Amino acid sequence: MADKDFYEILGVQKNASDDEIKKSYRKLAMKYHPDRNKDDKESERKFKEVSAAYEILKDSEKRSAYDQYGHDAFRQGGMGGAQGFGDFAGGFSDIFEEFFGSGFGTTSQRRGPARGSDLRFNMSISLQESYFGKKTKIKIPGYVSCESCDETGSADKSGPSTCSTCQGHGKIRSTQGFFSIERPCPTCGGEGSSIKNPCIKCSGTGKIKKQKTISVSIPAGVDTGTRIRISGEGEPGQRGAGSGDLYIFVDVQKDKLFEREEENIFCPIPISIITAILGGEIEVPTIEGKKARLTIPAGTQSKTQFRLKGKGMSILRQTRRGDMYIEALVEIPINLTSKQKSILKDFEKEGGISKSHSPKSQSFFQKIKEVWEDLT
Repeated sequence: MADKDFYEILGVQKNASDDEIKKSYRKLAMKYHPDRNKDDKESERKFKEVSAAYEILKDSEKRSAYDQYGHDAFRQGGMGGAQGFGDFAGGFSDIFEEFFGSGFGTTSQRRGPARGSDLRFNMSISLQESYFGKKTKIKIPGYVSCESCDETGSADKSGPSTCSTCQGHGKIRSTQGFFSIERPCPTCGGEGSSIKNPCIKCSGTGKIKKQKTISVSIPAGVDTGTRIRISGEGEPGQRGAGSGDLYIFVDVQKDKLFEREEENIFCPIPISIITAILGGEIEVPTIEGKKARLTIPAGTQSKTQFRLKGKGMSILRQTRRGDMYIEALVEIPINLTSKQKSILKDFEKEGGISKSHSPKSQSFFQKIKEVWEDLT
């Protein structure tokens, strides 16, 4: 079954503003929340559906990826070469809590130490590197265990203590009319514990920042805007929580010779007027660094395109390649000698610009003649 459109699920247009998306989600979440629809499987399904849609559309980067690649952006290997965003962080209940806390009488667990933040790395590569793929090493912020506190985060190495405000639950509850609302404890940030005497060297995190070098493989066929996820190479989580991910944003630089349009390559090649008139063979460069032979038929006009099948760009996650298009640019000679000029004049006297030799010119002048006749 085809995946349902996220915009359709929330009942908004694709150009909807963030406020419109948020307003629609709030309305639907209240309508289908399981605590308002006891033992109603259909409402539960719809609640999860609108929550999943909002999780993507509320985030500008995820929304952009969805607009470009659809649901494939969030499957393994999606986003045009990236590994996708993985599972929705925090689940449906966390999204709902953005508006309502964790009310409706539900019981929520404390959050615990937070997962590490994701990192972004912008990488510029050449068109040739995009064609072949690239293996390289990059330097990113890294972390090592703090030796002063043995990674506990506390100066006396005792580790975190139970929060006295929430008694370790990570939540505080209050009643507002019909609703019983739970919110993260403001003292411990929802973790249920806190460091009373933070380590001075690591500021209570248990980690110390240190740059590290990692190996990165850029697959063949990537284009500007491709995002590649390297799992677990983001910032480390608090006190043993999972690390974030590293996202590499690819920018393919413009080439001096070739112009790329998706999987196809275009290359203008100047040819002599003699080759254009009489025909012949020429050598043309290719993106893979080799030369290819191209036959120019007699009478070739300037800007005529020739297709070299399979000589274009690599295509991401595919074995086939695009095509290469050669645009012939007939070069008019300059700085002619007197003898050369005389030869050309003799050519003209011999009927070199007759109707049979210059069909396009004759067609053009015929059109002008017809216009003048219409005017008179």
